[in-house]
Amino acid sequence: MSERYEITVEDDGTVAAVHHEASGDRWFVCCHGFRSDKSGSYERRCRRAVEAGYDAVRFDFRGCGESDGHFAESTLESRLTDLEAVLEFFDPRSCVLFGSSFGGAVAFHAAGTFAAERADAVVTRAPVTDTSSFDDYREAVATAGRLEFDDDEWVDERSFADLDRHAFADLESTLDVPVAIFHGTDDDSVPVDDSLRAADRLETDVLLQVLEGEGHLFSASAERRLLELTFAWLEAYGVG
Repeated sequence: MSERYEITVEDDGTVAAVHHEASGDRWFVCCHGFRSDKSGSYERRCRRAVEAGYDAVRFDFRGCGESDGHFAESTLESRLTDLEAVLEFFDPRSCVLFGSSFGGAVAFHAAGTFAAERADAVVTRAPVTDTSSFDDYREAVATAGRLEFDDDEWVDERSFADLDRHAFADLESTLDVPVAIFHGTDDDSVPVDDSLRAADRLETDVLLQVLEGEGHLFSASAERRLLELTFAWLEAYGVG
C-alpha cells in the first residue's frame, strides 16, 4: 500500500512524497538524481524495499517532479533541506538512505550531518563525489550566465557556488555508517574512477560493486542485481 503526502519545507513550498508501508520499524528513503524525479525506478526500488520489510519513501526535491519550486533553485543545500523535512515528517527511528547520482551526494552529506543519528547505512548508485562531473555545466554558466536544459529547466552560478561549499573530502573521516556504492564501467556522466577514489578515501566499511558494461543508467538486469545485493548486504549488517 502506498500513500501520497505533501510536506511543507520551511514555509517555502511543499515536497511531494510517497510512502510505501511495511510492517516493522525499518525505513528506506530514496533520493533521486539531478534532473530526475521520484517515479520509475524509484517506485520499483521502494516496492523491493517493502518486500524486504522496510517502509519506503520516495519524493521529489523542490524544483523537480510534482514538488513546488523552480529547478534553478534546487541546489545541493536546498535538496538537503528537503530531505531533512521528509525525515522529520515521517520521523523514522533509523533508516537507510539510498541516493542515485546527485542524490548520492545528498545521501552522503545528510548521513554525515543532520541525519547522522538516524542513518544506519548509505547505499548509492553512480554517486557524485567529485564536482568535476559538473565542469562542463560550470563552464557553460560562466560563459552565458546560465545553462538551459529541456522543459524550461536551467541552472546558474548558485548551483556551483553551493557545490563548492559541500566537499566530499569533509565526509571522508567523519562518515561512520557502512556505505555501498554501485557504479558502471561505461558511465559517461559520472566516471567510475570517482567512486573508486571515494571508496578508498572513506574511513568506514565500504561495499564497492563495479558493474561491467553498465552506463549511468543501469540495465534491467543490473538494477535487479543492485537491489538483490543491497538488501542481502543490509541483512548481513543487521541494518535498518
